[in-house]
Amino acid sequence: MYNHLLDTFITVSDCGSFTKASRELYISPTAVMKQINQLEEHLDLRLIERTTGGIRLTEAGKIIYRDSLMMKDFSRRAINEARATLYTDTTTFCVGTSLLNPAKPFMDIWFLLSAQFPDYNLHLVPFSDDKDGIMQVMEDVGSRFDFLIGVCDSHTWMDIVNFCPLGSFRLEVAVSRDHPLAHKEILTAEDLNGQTIVTAKRGESVSADAVKDYLAENCTNVIVEAEQCYYDLSTLNDVAAGNKVMITVEAWKGIHPGLVNIPVDWDFTIPYGLIYSKKAPDDVLRFVKEAQKLSKEGKI
Repeated sequence: MYNHLLDTFITVSDCGSFTKASRELYISPTAVMKQINQLEEHLDLRLIERTTGGIRLTEAGKIIYRDSLMMKDFSRRAINEARATLYTDTTTFCVGTSLLNPAKPFMDIWFLLSAQFPDYNLHLVPFSDDKDGIMQVMEDVGSRFDFLIGVCDSHTWMDIVNFCPLGSFRLEVAVSRDHPLAHKEILTAEDLNGQTIVTAKRGESVSADAVKDYLAENCTNVIVEAEQCYYDLSTLNDVAAGNKVMITVEAWKGIHPGLVNIPVDWDFTIPYGLIYSKKAPDDVLRFVKEAQKLSKEGKI
């Protein structure tokens, strides 16, 4: 299927240098260059020209870059569709899992409810945290996944899927380990003065909008960098490598080795729960109903 050396090539192309790409890929610049050399030898094409300021794609490289993105997506879809045929049995729940939306909270619920679904098995389906591809993930709920579980108050997502809130997580901030605020145990509005804040774009998230309103009313000289409706690994890497402050979730503490989570003296939270299809079958709806009962009883 898809040649994974192309992932390195895509990252190098996006970053514009081997050094920056090495940070994204968590390997050395030398290893990045070796992989690019292997790809060029395999294709018998010169894809990249080295310059004093970084790298530049050759004309052949531009073509390979363009089509690599399509091949990567096509390969992912083909593999996922093929794997899905292994789990067409109605007694299997397929649960999506990723770095930012791990299936662990679902597993905790499953252990409490599995006795009520004695003939059912679970199948974990990994997906990528990709802010450009997240809408496809949402559209796959009901076909590729029976459930996702995670934080959610996205207006865009709610047009596509149903959401059953089971609780909430406190909103915090995350900074690089070298950031001047990294040593603090809790932050105030004054600490955020003059900072560049990364959060969701306005109008996408009720929780994020509340934080932006708070910053506007209580902080000075704050610069807000609005992501789309979703963070991905590139967002985390950017914050870990720079001097920005990212609005994050307490549950994401430790999710990136280069980031430190810090509480803020505010009361902002974001709901988390089950994400499922608007046309969910009866067994999925029954599971959602039982999970809601556990939540109301304080068992999850």
